[in-house]
Amino acid sequence: MAYVDGFVVPVPRNKLDAYEKMSRACGAIWKELGALEFRECVGDDVKPGKLTSFPQSVLLEEGEVVVFSWIIYESRAQRDEINDKIMQDPRMKEYMDPKNCPFDAKRMFFGGFQMMVDM
Repeated sequence: MAYVDGFVVPVPRNKLDAYEKMSRACGAIWKELGALEFRECVGDDVKPGKLTSFPQSVLLEEGEVVVFSWIIYESRAQRDEINDKIMQDPRMKEYMDPKNCPFDAKRMFFGGFQMMVDM
């Protein structure tokens, strides 16, 4: 069954265009290297919770929006192989530089997931 990397990111609303530009460029590279899907979704109906929520998870600040993203791979092995290539790809260098990042990467969280249900 497929493997998924998931991400939740706080993005300043005034940097959403820069984030989208970065995402489209990075997504093209991930797909070229073998990812099956690359998705980025901007929070639309994401309310703060009492105990947990997407906004709380990233310590969302005034003027920011939550972005929920995922990349789908054929397998964990393929994901690991693609991510190794991503880290070496010279086209990714500018996006890995914190001064070029359109969001606070310290408040991003992410992880890899084995797909359990795929309908």
